[in-house]
Amino acid sequence: MKYDVIIIGSGPGGYVTAIRASQLGFKVAIVEKEKLGGICLNWGCIPTKALLKSAQVYEYLKHVDAYGLKAKEIDKDFSAVIQRSRNVADGMSKGVQFLMKKNKIDVIEGFGKIKAGKKVDVTDTNDKVTEYSADHIIVATGARSRQLPFLPIDGKKVIGYREAMTLPKQPKKMIVVGSGAIGVEFAYFYHSMGTEVTIVEYLPNLVPLEDEEVSKQFGRSFKKSGIKVMTESSVTKVDTSGSGVKAFVKTKKGEEVLEADIILSAVGIKTNIENIGLEDVGIATDKDKIIVNDFYQTNLPGYYAIGDVVHGPALAHVASAEGITCVEKIAGLNPEAIDYGNVPGCTYATPEIASVGMTEAQAKEAGYELKVGKFPFSASGKAQASGNPEGFVKVIFDAKYGEWLGCHMIGAGVTDMIAEAVLGRKLETTGHEVLKAIHPHPTMSEAVMEAVADAYDEVIHL
Repeated sequence: MKYDVIIIGSGPGGYVTAIRASQLGFKVAIVEKEKLGGICLNWGCIPTKALLKSAQVYEYLKHVDAYGLKAKEIDKDFSAVIQRSRNVADGMSKGVQFLMKKNKIDVIEGFGKIKAGKKVDVTDTNDKVTEYSADHIIVATGARSRQLPFLPIDGKKVIGYREAMTLPKQPKKMIVVGSGAIGVEFAYFYHSMGTEVTIVEYLPNLVPLEDEEVSKQFGRSFKKSGIKVMTESSVTKVDTSGSGVKAFVKTKKGEEVLEADIILSAVGIKTNIENIGLEDVGIATDKDKIIVNDFYQTNLPGYYAIGDVVHGPALAHVASAEGITCVEKIAGLNPEAIDYGNVPGCTYATPEIASVGMTEAQAKEAGYELKVGKFPFSASGKAQASGNPEGFVKVIFDAKYGEWLGCHMIGAGVTDMIAEAVLGRKLETTGHEVLKAIHPHPTMSEAVMEAVADAYDEVIHL
């Protein structure tokens, strides 16, 4: 079988790339060894948000008295919560199946391996190998949980994110190692469900890549909710020989032994680039990533790579954007290269975190003279009325030209608010223009305008 484009992997990078390639008139095939939609739809972004929504609703029900309401016998069904998450994931995967048919994309089931001469071997579940060829081959094989030597994942007592989404029984105690988005989202979910949760983080603050003020606020919020937080600490070894698991944790005060039913390892990801033929055809890699140019061409003509397997943020929306850029370049549309300095990042725990651009520390290090504004949701009428006064919006501008250097938010619904900053930065908006754009009242989003007003000493409601 000969195609114009073959894509290996059907995550948010692969399937979006396939659809855009089909729209551009290419004959397209996509290779997938598991379910359409990849990790994001089946084991990542989507099912975790379903779990988090259940946790959020349960939290609301437990505190209905704060809204002048009464409810009795509030309880949860852990297995039903897990099943709802799986149903949502299955529905989304079926939606991708529909999109493949609608766009006349051939779905090839099996494990894809690239070969010289722009060919792909696909091994199906019966170990039958079929060869396909294309003018353009795009690798979008994604990533999996990274394993540390002293924290091997056995799938039972030491688990990764996949197992965390389908536990048959709710653990009484859980240790979460790592406080990036995956770690804190699961920590929030299990804590809300009633599990006793401890987070172990090597660096001084939770969510350490965020602006320091956001990280510190987030840590305070988690501690206030009852989650035990251990920063500047590291797990040195685990003992799974007993009925539960013991974690030996090195802290500033010495070693501490923690006991739990389960440890969740959330220490990052490992790219899926092994055994897919890269070495056989001579595609260059560096530090677990495939080397590509601005338009995702590898060192070999006709071979491309996008998503988690290339350098850049390992985020679903980044993979999708990279795939679209890649095939538009192949089609001769002359797309812009992606600006990785304007990629939003979101964490969906409670409180939510959303950010784009430079942190205050990064902007200072880059030599900018800054105007920094901050508006707390405690001063927002909408936030108070909705019972979500925790958190703030922080904005960072270049004092000389008014360039919007960064925006950092923590609080309810901020993952839906960050797009204003992304679009504003894309359009090279100045602080004055944001300030003079009328924002609706009462809304959470007007906190962005108020934070800008604070940066320019014009804040009204603070």
